[in-house]
Amino acid sequence: MNNIVPQDYAITRAMRSELKKHQPLVIWFTGLSGSGKSTISNAVEKALFEKGIHTYTLDGDNIRGGLNKNLGFTEEDRTENLRRIAEVAKLFLNAGEVVLSAFITPLESDRNLIREIVEKENFVEVFVNTSLEECERRDVKGLYKKARAGEIPNFTGISAPFEKPNNPSVEIRTEEETIERSAQRVLDHILPIIQLKHNE
Repeated sequence: MNNIVPQDYAITRAMRSELKKHQPLVIWFTGLSGSGKSTISNAVEKALFEKGIHTYTLDGDNIRGGLNKNLGFTEEDRTENLRRIAEVAKLFLNAGEVVLSAFITPLESDRNLIREIVEKENFVEVFVNTSLEECERRDVKGLYKKARAGEIPNFTGISAPFEKPNNPSVEIRTEEETIERSAQRVLDHILPIIQLKHNE
């Protein structure tokens, strides 16, 4: 580690923001499996894309199938999974992108670590607050059934804890709100943040 010297780049984050006409941001969707994180994230990204905003989505299964395919689901591996994702999000942030990240992220300590890595002023936490009963009823991927049968150990909400965020930027209740309304509430929160000051 002593021989690592960070490289200084001629093109800064601010310069990339000027080029792209908006500020970068990390939007982090947290909630139980099946809560609707990815669905809402996709709806938000589509709306941002249509406004000409540069975006990129990071999603749990996709990352697990590539960058983090060597990690399991112990508490230590989950923390390392999220740490790596946060570092990737930071790279996209520095590239001037609005990053949409949809991950269960069950522990407050891990969410605090992510916030520290990307820096809190660049971080918006969206809690997709859907009850365990509703997530099990949906069971989009059949995972709850397997978890109840003991086929998936350390499954969040069943055999592993989920700590609700203390103070999320936006809280979505999918049992009471449509996808369209949920996405609009996220957009209402983030659009003023990503506007360049001289464009306001």
